[in-house]
Parts: sequence; structure tokens; C-alpha cells
Amino acid sequence: MPRLKDLYKNEVAPALMKKFAYGSVMEIPRFDKIVVNVGCGDAKENTKVIDSVIDEVGLITGQKPVPTYAKKSVANFKLREGMKIGVKVTLRGDRMYEFMDRLFNFALPRVRDFKGINPDAFDGRGNYSLGLKEQLIFPEIEYDKVEKIRGMDIAFVTTAKTDEEAKELLTLMGAPFAK
Repeated sequence: MPRLKDLYKNEVAPALMKKFAYGSVMEIPRFDKIVVNVGCGDAKENTKVIDSVIDEVGLITGQKPVPTYAKKSVANFKLREGMKIGVKVTLRGDRMYEFMDRLFNFALPRVRDFKGINPDAFDGRGNYSLGLKEQLIFPEIEYDKVEKIRGMDIAFVTTAKTDEEAKELLTLMGAPFAK
């Protein structure tokens, strides 16, 4: 069982229950899912790019990603409806906690001049979004085999009602927020 899942059950949930004085254990905020999204605009010229991105994101997350398709045609971007333009993967359960553990403890500290993640990136409903500039910070990715450095968006979806509850949940789980 992932280390963070045990941490949530044994320490985080009781601490949140005490701090916010919930009436029921079902009110305690928890993680619903983590969505990792990688957009690759250069896939419209070369369709093989999507395959390499799928392989990389699969290595990082431990789960096979699905391609995302353009919803509309945009002439200025030479984009047609239905073209593959990115990949996404939704993590739940043990994989979600394992990915979160690797992100907070191994990947983010490898970012150059890392001072912490932005504490203001909440959406008002208790969800947190994080953008990374390169996939090389993950130890699973080999520098020599990378065709192009790509960024990714990581969304933490929680059951928290407010941003304050979600921030406390992420902080107790080990998220390195900037001071």
C-alpha cells in the first residue's frame, strides 16, 4: 500500500477533522483523482509525436494515457476537428497516491532553483492545478531518449469545499508550497 495513503488515513484525516471540526468523517476532504495532461501542438505535422508522448507519460504515471482530440477546427493554427493534439491520464486509488509521493518527494526537488509550488493556484472549489515546464524532472525519463522537452499540467481534484481545506489537505500530504 502506498505510503501517502497510510499517511492520509492515520494522520491527515484526523488532523483535518480536528482543525475544521467536521460533524462526520464523510465531510473530511480527500483526493478524488489526479489528471495529468500534456498538450503537443507539433503533433499536427508529425503524428508519431503522440506515440512518444504516450510512452513518456505512461512511464511517469504508470498508466497508459489516452490521446485528446481537437474539438474545433482553427484555420490560424492549421488545426482540424478530430486531430490528436495531446494526451491525458486520470489517476485514482493507489496509483494516484504513488504518483503524488514521487512528484512531491523526488520530481519537484529536482527542479532548478525550486522554492516551492504556487500556493495561489486553487480554483475556488478545492482543486489545485500545477504546471511543469519539463518532463525531465521525473527519474523515470532518460535524458538521452527525450526527443523534445515538454511541459505538463497536473490537476489535483479533491472533495474539499473550500480552497483553505484543500490547501491544508495538500500541505499535510507533503506538498512543498512556497512560503
